[in-house]
Amino acid sequence: MATEKLAAWVVNLSYSSLPPEVVQAAVSSFYNWVGCAIGGALHPTTTTACEALTPFFGKATSSLLGQKGARTDASHAALLNGIASHVHDYDDTHLQTIIHPTGPVASALFAQAEALGGVKGQDFILALVAGIEAECKLGMGVWPKHYDIGWHITSTVGSIGAAVAVGKLMQLERTPMQHAISIAATQVTGLRDMFGTDTKSFHVGRAAQNGLLAAVLAARGYTGSLQALEAPRGWARVVSVSNNVDEQFAGLGREWEIARNAFKPFPCGIVVHPVIDGCIQLHREMAAAGGGTAADIDRVHVRVHPLVLELTGKKTPQDGLQAKFSVYHGGAIGLVLGKAGPAQYEDNVVLSPDIVSVRDKISATADESLGADETEITVHLNNGTTFTKHVQHAIGSVEVPMTTAQLEEKFIDQVSLVLGAEGAQSTSKACWALESSGSVAELAKEI
Repeated sequence: MATEKLAAWVVNLSYSSLPPEVVQAAVSSFYNWVGCAIGGALHPTTTTACEALTPFFGKATSSLLGQKGARTDASHAALLNGIASHVHDYDDTHLQTIIHPTGPVASALFAQAEALGGVKGQDFILALVAGIEAECKLGMGVWPKHYDIGWHITSTVGSIGAAVAVGKLMQLERTPMQHAISIAATQVTGLRDMFGTDTKSFHVGRAAQNGLLAAVLAARGYTGSLQALEAPRGWARVVSVSNNVDEQFAGLGREWEIARNAFKPFPCGIVVHPVIDGCIQLHREMAAAGGGTAADIDRVHVRVHPLVLELTGKKTPQDGLQAKFSVYHGGAIGLVLGKAGPAQYEDNVVLSPDIVSVRDKISATADESLGADETEITVHLNNGTTFTKHVQHAIGSVEVPMTTAQLEEKFIDQVSLVLGAEGAQSTSKACWALESSGSVAELAKEI
């Protein structure tokens, strides 16, 4: 039975059984999550949630990353750090399912690790791996029908991943772990219709909070169905018209999903990345040829996988959150500015005349013969010159992963805006030292 199988695997998982590449993937995932959480800490979506919920804060046990030493109870820390980590859409991605796995799991886990005290870095890594494996295998078991129906898969599986991780940290035995999974499973969070609004990142925070709640309740004897995932009216059959969860769980501990985790080079929907990658390359080529300003461009055409237009077909975004789901905005900033970081998704850039003019010149065609991370771009200039670019695999994909240096550059760029250059460097160093840390609570003081 799926729920029992998952619980038994998690309980029996040991640090010594983790391959070195899995440990490294976990450290990199944590590193990227911290950078994204600090980078999103001062975003209006995060600060609005924090201000609204402050009256409900409890005992200050856990850090609000990037907020000048602010602390709150573990539940609200999980929620708010989860929101911050996802608000720029800059987090990691399990490309097979487009789950963003670390946000829900690490947000819950870090908050509880601080609250418990005495948690070693290796214990944290073990729990993080358990949670990410659980959510990704579960997501693979219902992909793509679950997503096609309209569920935001990151949060619907994220709460279960978070419960598994926190439960592992709290050393739950098999039956309480089943209950934790069950309590998390019944808290299904996230509709795709929320994409482009504040609530998309709320999904990640709420999944973290729900998972933390589930594990804490189960640790005190709170019960749920012991077959919550596979029962006729359980999670898998309710949220998807088909599933092969049992088959996916058979691969637990043999095929590590965290090792397939990819990191985003651009803060937007990942399906836009091939277009941005190609347009940045074209920006450089056009500049080298002495042209390529917004005024030089006559028209642009891109061919993309159908999912790109389904998810990111917003032609006229009105703010940064909407622009994250606009392939047209991604193409425009790539062509005109030659970069696509958080600054290029600020509202003033989205509405700038040069960007709007080029965005309006871009047309897009869905082509089922293309891969999900593939595109072909053609730019026609007013002087009759034509530039083309074919991107087989975008940077940040499994085939063209970000290097450690690029991951660090991304981290420093985000964190410097919040903590300053010196603070970003020291935080980066502390995060890379997770595995050797004797106390996550002490590590948190350095972040």
